Amino acid sequence: MIPLTALWLILPAYIANASAVLMGGGTPIDFGKKWRGKPVFGPGKTWKGFIGGMVLGSAVGYLQALLSPESFGGYPVLLLTVFSLSLGALAGDLFESFIKRRLGKNRGEKWLLADQLDFLAGACCVCFLGSEAMKRGGISPGNWFLEAFSVWHLMFLFIFTPFLHYFINYVSYKLGIKEVPW
Repeated sequence: MIPLTALWLILPAYIANASAVLMGGGTPIDFGKKWRGKPVFGPGKTWKGFIGGMVLGSAVGYLQALLSPESFGGYPVLLLTVFSLSLGALAGDLFESFIKRRLGKNRGEKWLLADQLDFLAGACCVCFLGSEAMKRGGISPGNWFLEAFSVWHLMFLFIFTPFLHYFINYVSYKLGIKEVPW
């Protein structure tokens, strides 16, 4: 039951991360600017992908809440929770791209585990912080993230996600959606 629950709860982050690739293109988030001689994020991180990923990830989460109202807490907690999972996934990916550029790695260059776990770590961090803010602000009686994800859920996700990521990227590469199979 832990694997299915973990996947169900993290699905908005997975969808946000995957749909950013599918919906990407257009103006880069960094507008092509450089910092210390290197791109801030690079041309692969676009406004269209970022916003599209947030919208689709959140939409899937809201649909999940309709199907299973207890999944993300009651209203208004579920609105902020689902949004924080989607936003966090994309913020984690952006942060990883920023670090990757600082290390001199090129767009599409393989970076084992960082490329597969950046969005998951970002989703967890932002959702935890958002849940804590809702608790302290009196919107929620507790921290939804800590109540929903046990150590076992997180261990499963951090072990399973790289395998899923490699599989999806390989299929996307074969379909011509991605330039590299990782």
